[in-house]
Amino acid sequence: MNDILSILRDHGMLLLVGQYPHGPLGGLAITFILSVLGLLLAFPLGVAIALARVSPMAWLRRPATVLVYVVRGVPLIMFIFWVYFFIPLLIGQTVSGFTTMLVTLVIYQAAYLAEIVRAGIQALPPGQTEAARAIGLSYMQATFKVILPQALYNMVPAMISQFVSTIKETSLGYVISVNELTFAANQVNSTLLTKPFEVYLILAAIYFALCFSLSQLARHVERRIARKRAGIATPAKPSPSTAGAMRVVQ
Repeated sequence: MNDILSILRDHGMLLLVGQYPHGPLGGLAITFILSVLGLLLAFPLGVAIALARVSPMAWLRRPATVLVYVVRGVPLIMFIFWVYFFIPLLIGQTVSGFTTMLVTLVIYQAAYLAEIVRAGIQALPPGQTEAARAIGLSYMQATFKVILPQALYNMVPAMISQFVSTIKETSLGYVISVNELTFAANQVNSTLLTKPFEVYLILAAIYFALCFSLSQLARHVERRIARKRAGIATPAKPSPSTAGAMRVVQ
């Protein structure tokens, strides 16, 4: 226990923010920045892919389906290497490990978010679309004004869970020298040499605390959505005065 406390005292800031402000930002801060940026940038792309997946037009649906299956069928570490070597060939200059990891997360997470959004759309009753079309809305209007808002609201817990997965996936960035939390822990371990168990126990504890907190948030949001759905589905009971008035009218 004393060893863990001494590591946190001497190297805690390296794990949290890297060498900042005397050097580049790193550690948990970069892990969090990568996760947030990756999910935010992947979200509109994921929605677009999901809409293409449920589109009645085959020329949109089929390429989107192939893209989702290819991306989800490739291990993330392999995808990281593909992007790492492909981007310099594409733009003619080298890019940082941070940029490589961010591009990888955007593409990779977009495929998973697309499936989450698609499941949310297809879980809605078919009557939603039929009612929207019956009042004169076009297919696009019905999708963006009626279907998509409900699907995204219902999928908020799943999106939070996907954020948890993104945080864990950023740990693979150390293979291309991204200065995130796992890379910072490797630096601490290389400095100490004799305390790998303690260093990686601290690393595991940080990941667990962060991911467990977000998982609990997802469960809380899911319960709130379920209660709201139940409240809408269950009609309110009339008050005694209203019930008496109804009997008088009858």
